[in-house]
Amino acid sequence: MTDPVVLYSKEGFIFTKNEKNNYSLSFPIQNNSIVLSKIIDFNLIKLIYDLNNDVYEKINMNIINENEAISNLLMKHLFKDLGLPQRFSYLHINKIVEENSIKFISETIKPEIPEGMPANSELMPIKNMVCDCRIITLHQIQFICNIQFENSMIIPQVVEKLVGIILYKIFNRVKQFIENVRI
Repeated sequence: MTDPVVLYSKEGFIFTKNEKNNYSLSFPIQNNSIVLSKIIDFNLIKLIYDLNNDVYEKINMNIINENEAISNLLMKHLFKDLGLPQRFSYLHINKIVEENSIKFISETIKPEIPEGMPANSELMPIKNMVCDCRIITLHQIQFICNIQFENSMIIPQVVEKLVGIILYKIFNRVKQFIENVRI
């Protein structure tokens, strides 16, 4: 295993390539007005999507119970000019609560295609994704997400950097929203 390569870093957000088809992103969130662990649930994932309707074309979150959900989302065709297909994800998500961490572990649902996806869109080949919200204090968490794509996924180097910029935009909106909540 090689050392991670930083693809994008800005204002505490770090997006790295750990090895082929294996990436991580990390950023802190702090809000002294709320106990952050109380808002880390599937509604937080929905908030990520809702705050980024310029990135996502369609979103569906089916919360089965407090520890399980099914999510499918269609990304806007951001890389059409590069000849890449429009992508969607179809994920089964489990929430695991530990002493100082709340994790969302996602696996792709295959070979099913969720209703309403365009015929020419392709499933994002996510092997697994683990989003770990590490509780530092009542008012501070460190968000760490590791994503591993199937070996069949070929990600051009220029796209890796663009993905870092898009992920920063997505998660910075969420971070700002949460950090500005006042109760």
